[in-house]
Amino acid sequence: MSLAPVIPVLTIERIEDAVPLCKALFDGGLRVLEITLRTDVALAAIARVREALPDAIVGAGTLTQARDFNAANSARAQFGVSPGLSGELIAAARTVQFPLLPGVMTPSEVISARAAGFDALKLFPAEQAGGVAMLRAIGAPLPDVVFCPTGGITRATAPDYLALSNVRCVGGSWVAPRTLIQRGDWKAIQSLAADAFALRASAIDRSMKNPAVATKTQE
Repeated sequence: MSLAPVIPVLTIERIEDAVPLCKALFDGGLRVLEITLRTDVALAAIARVREALPDAIVGAGTLTQARDFNAANSARAQFGVSPGLSGELIAAARTVQFPLLPGVMTPSEVISARAAGFDALKLFPAEQAGGVAMLRAIGAPLPDVVFCPTGGITRATAPDYLALSNVRCVGGSWVAPRTLIQRGDWKAIQSLAADAFALRASAIDRSMKNPAVATKTQE
């Protein structure tokens, strides 16, 4: 979560796009890549990218069933991401070697996830859950939990999230638009990735100019 300010959330429809897409993102500075299990080629894409880009950190997203963990593990995923958390997913997470970034939406879910041993969480869907204001509010009673908010975040709103002290990174799909992937415009995607990589410095500058943005407590 600390390697780059943005984790691309990727839905790969054609296996031949997997390596050039991920290489463009990696060359732009985004080393951590989430390939969602939303298509028939997702697992093959993870395996192929792991082989072609050994210095990238490739994870499996949209883990919603216990069997997804074994499949992701077989594809050599290096981390997992789920949109929510259940007892079944917690048990499955303990059977694999990679770490899980579980999704939460409410303070009660954050407390339950923390009780299960997770202190790094994905706020999802971030915008619908209350966005920046929600994360700022959660930071006061739960200062030991950090987040990767995902869902509805754009290039314009990402710096506001990254300026928060309890946000380590954000997840986003704007760095790899479907239209650019379909056209194979890897140069444009690399440029978007480079721009996203620079957001960390932008967020630090914003928080220094407005310390209230980063505070964990409410007035």
